Amino acid sequence: MKLRSVNRLTPWLYSAAALILLITFTYVPVANMIGYSFTDWDGLSSERDLVGLDNYVKVFTDPRYWQVFLVSMYYFVASFAQIAIALYFATVLSFKTRFRNFFKGVLFFPYLLNGVAVGFVFLYLFQPGGTLDTVLGFFGIQDTPHWLGDPDIANISLASTSVWRFTGLTFVLFLGAIQSIPGELYEAAEIDGANRWQQFRFIIAPGIKRIISLSFILAISGSLSVFEIPFVMTNGANGTSTFVIQTVQTAFYFQRVGLASAMAVVLLVIVLVITWIQRRIVPDEDVTLS
Repeated sequence: MKLRSVNRLTPWLYSAAALILLITFTYVPVANMIGYSFTDWDGLSSERDLVGLDNYVKVFTDPRYWQVFLVSMYYFVASFAQIAIALYFATVLSFKTRFRNFFKGVLFFPYLLNGVAVGFVFLYLFQPGGTLDTVLGFFGIQDTPHWLGDPDIANISLASTSVWRFTGLTFVLFLGAIQSIPGELYEAAEIDGANRWQQFRFIIAPGIKRIISLSFILAISGSLSVFEIPFVMTNGANGTSTFVIQTVQTAFYFQRVGLASAMAVVLLVIVLVITWIQRRIVPDEDVTLS
């Protein structure tokens, strides 16, 4: 009886530290955030006046809090380019290619950089007379736009920066999934006369279907919760404010923590609902290559 009790408790003892950290730094803050969303709290005073659903009503009725979701469309479209680029290089570098380890490092290196550092680097790249304008000047292009000052092109510049930074993460996910496919399948395909495109279509694509689905989930949630790049480079100016930036400004600039908490809860629910819909449309089926 004692041995059975010990065997039952052993898994919980190993996972206790992780569970404590998860509950302390994830579930407890989320619960507090939900509680704050029903109050009119400024984040400083000890008094929190209950306002019921007033914060949620304001979030859903004030167009200022929904127009910023249009900015997320730039990052959503850019995420498809990111997935395509990462999938292409992961497929090419999974085969025998010269200097492939070097190119793997080059592709993954941007993701290792801090987001704030990336923002400052590209801030100098896009500034008037900066690196990008200088390079374009060598090719005879003198009348360059204001990459971050023009509202029509600022979000494209910021979304391109996000693609440069996060392609490495998607690339590593695809590369690991491709390398987990048994090599015998490639050998059999080559014996049958299949070229690289046919190997990708009938072996690689079905074999990494789950990772592709995961990448789309990350693309949707990431495009809705963009923060670092636009916050560092423009601070939400010139029509580049995202929902998260507006939430931060509401909480810390205008000291309306209750309203900001309601905005954060709404964003969390939207991401969960979209993820659930996507999983229903594209179910997680077993991968078969037969």
